[in-house]
Amino acid sequence: MPDSIDFPRKPVLVLGASGFIGARVVEALSAGTSYQPIAASRRPKPGGIVLDATNPAAMREALRGAARVVNCVAGSNEAMVRSTQALCDAARGQPPGRIVHLSSMAVYGSASGSVREDHPAVQPVSGYGQAKIACEQIIGKYVRDGGDAVMLRPTCVFGPGSTQWTTRLARLLEARRIGDLGSAGDGCCNLAFIDDTVAAIVNALDAANVAGRTFNVSSSAELTWNEFLVRFARSLGATPVKRIVPRMLKLETKLLAPARKIAGKVLRGPATEAITPSLAALWAQDIRIDSAAAVDALRMPQTTPDAMIAAAVQWLHGVSPATRPEFAR
Repeated sequence: MPDSIDFPRKPVLVLGASGFIGARVVEALSAGTSYQPIAASRRPKPGGIVLDATNPAAMREALRGAARVVNCVAGSNEAMVRSTQALCDAARGQPPGRIVHLSSMAVYGSASGSVREDHPAVQPVSGYGQAKIACEQIIGKYVRDGGDAVMLRPTCVFGPGSTQWTTRLARLLEARRIGDLGSAGDGCCNLAFIDDTVAAIVNALDAANVAGRTFNVSSSAELTWNEFLVRFARSLGATPVKRIVPRMLKLETKLLAPARKIAGKVLRGPATEAITPSLAALWAQDIRIDSAAAVDALRMPQTTPDAMIAAAVQWLHGVSPATRPEFAR
């Protein structure tokens, strides 16, 4: 008799595998022994499949034989909704064991205070947030029809490889366009470290007693954006940290942001990155995302803010400013 028995790895279809989170999920699944990732994306990826996730026929073919699905599809609001609908329609005919769907804290809109998963959306809700709500409604109907799905709502996913929350903020800090924002930065800083987020996703694939549930994915550390930005700036060496007066931030968001967006299509770098009104509103929003349920049910790790920043800075220092990935515009 053999000393051990090798059980087959469960095939996991990862939609949006060329994106920041999707690529890290593929890496984590590949490194383990329980799952065999099938990387699906619009762009060719070594060992993966090319997939237009909004195409129902293509989705049905991609889903064939998948034991689990992770939906990390990004893109336009319309593409996210259409791909989620195509996934659920295909899954009804050949249901995988579970779908893990990535939503966003954006579904809470302008909510304030401590926010758990049952908190309703508060207007105004961004177009992106509305699209994520529509996707959640599609997943919810799939569950009510008998399907098995888990929804995760990450906050600002930070860490090595994050163009939106690492590269962009680093460039703005190095250019002294942000720093200590005064009263405009006193909002709650809800970060989800990339490694913690991926762990929650992988653990959700087979966690018991979570079918049909929704989980916030965030750090439990209580930081203001000012505290985070100052720590990040000091770790980057972007010192002295500049104090940004409210008038300058208002000028950035109201007058300069549209021009910088246009320039950003031609030029690259901190001088063209826009500080949008939505970003400024986030820095001031008094919302604390409660992720205790994910820590308990999904065994989600909780990396400290200092460890998050150290990992991000180490990554940034290993990538020259000229070749750093561009943030998502």
